[in-house]
Amino acid sequence: MKTMTIGQLARQADVGVETVRFYERRGLIEDPPRRDSGYRQYPPETVDRLRFIRRAKKLGFSLEEIGELLLLRSHPTESREQARAKAQAKIADIDRRLADLSRMRSVLSYLAEACAHGTDTEPCPILMALDGREGNNP
Repeated sequence: MKTMTIGQLARQADVGVETVRFYERRGLIEDPPRRDSGYRQYPPETVDRLRFIRRAKKLGFSLEEIGELLLLRSHPTESREQARAKAQAKIADIDRRLADLSRMRSVLSYLAEACAHGTDTEPCPILMALDGREGNNP
């Protein structure tokens, strides 16, 4: 088994060295053994683990959730239902955020339209809404 330094690991996993250290501190990757010189010796499977973490982050999972998924990953035959439940919970969270973003877009569109039809002597409806005045509260 060929081990690698933190720099080699970071390059192969396409992350920064500080990211590797951060994930170590968070317990997402194990502290590797060290050479007599003090350099860390990462096993090759750490690259796969870092790539797993990156992909999970891109799908919106928090570091805590990723830690849970990594535990499930080590027991694949027992974890299918739990992993599916975590994915469904993430989908529900994304749906809530999309609804919030849609509401924010609607309010801002309304305010921008109101602003476009006003005069320079009238107060800005956007600023008034942000101040909590008028019926345009976001």
